Amino acid sequence: MSFDLHRLPLLVKVLRDPARVEGLGLADWDLLLRQAANAGLTATLGAGLAEAGLLEAVPPAPRRHLEWAGVTLQAHQRAVRFEVDQIRRALAGLGLPLILLKGAAYMLAGLPPAQGRIFSDVDILVPKECIGEVEAALMLHGWASAKQDPYDQRYYREWMHELPPMEHVQRGSTIDVHHAILPESARTWPDPALLRAAARPIPGSEGLWTLAPHDMVLHSAVHLFSEGEMNHGLRDLLDLHRLLLHFGSQPGFWEALAARAVQLELARPLFYALRYCTRLLATPVPEPVLREADAAGRPAAPLLVLMDGLFLRALSPQHPSTADRLSPVALAALYVRGHWLRMPPVMLARHLFHKAFFSDEAAEAAA
Repeated sequence: MSFDLHRLPLLVKVLRDPARVEGLGLADWDLLLRQAANAGLTATLGAGLAEAGLLEAVPPAPRRHLEWAGVTLQAHQRAVRFEVDQIRRALAGLGLPLILLKGAAYMLAGLPPAQGRIFSDVDILVPKECIGEVEAALMLHGWASAKQDPYDQRYYREWMHELPPMEHVQRGSTIDVHHAILPESARTWPDPALLRAAARPIPGSEGLWTLAPHDMVLHSAVHLFSEGEMNHGLRDLLDLHRLLLHFGSQPGFWEALAARAVQLELARPLFYALRYCTRLLATPVPEPVLREADAAGRPAAPLLVLMDGLFLRALSPQHPSTADRLSPVALAALYVRGHWLRMPPVMLARHLFHKAFFSDEAAEAAA
């Protein structure tokens, strides 16, 4: 799939240049809002237009749609802040810094990706040796494992980098407790001790921490380009774009980014992150940084051609207007690739066989 700037989805064009909305007709607005909804970016779109002073240029009907998304966002942010406070209270007796990851980290630290972002769970990072104490403390405060299938329990506890998702029995909120950002069985394994050692407290939020700027960018990159789940690919790429814009203004950030990626064995995800941020969202990355990332993480030419074909499809809004006949194949291939990167071949074959024929999802499909 070749890269053609003129064929970018309408939503991507507006994210690159919000002033484009001033010339849109109602049919264009209908398409834009449908693409944004499928990408999970409706509230983000509205917040971005408001920040750019362009909300008044939106026709009344789509403007009401965007304003309602903003109301939903405010309720979501209040709920997340409440949940984080409850998690902090639950774990207070353990004496551990509560390191927030991804959406919750962006929101509590007031970082640009939080603008308009809605997410389904709170992710935290704790030392592996403390995982049992953390789980017990959360259970005492109302959280319980949301995965009851014995295979799923073993899958998470023995092979993955996190506990099975925990859901609060009264509020239904979900927390993901990580002890690393990739499984130990993965082909590359960033040492979580390095991440925790560099973590920083959130000013004005007692007991709450985030990853350091470089590590936050790299975690976002590995989550997007190694996990295999691409339902929110464009949203996650926009997160990276905004993190790079924000941290890129800090002295020394760009100069140390590629070296930190190499140290954490994440040079390939960083290469993909910079490649697709610059291509799709016009992220202003300094040329020397692009060369460093290229030297450290660029795949062989045939593989890069293949990955461009997969990622340029998967990073579009998952809407019929942006898809072609190979889009479902690309998403399926990236899903399998994500598992391939996390598991040795025998383990992967056994896991995919079980999920296809013996999991709860397979049983529901057969019924």
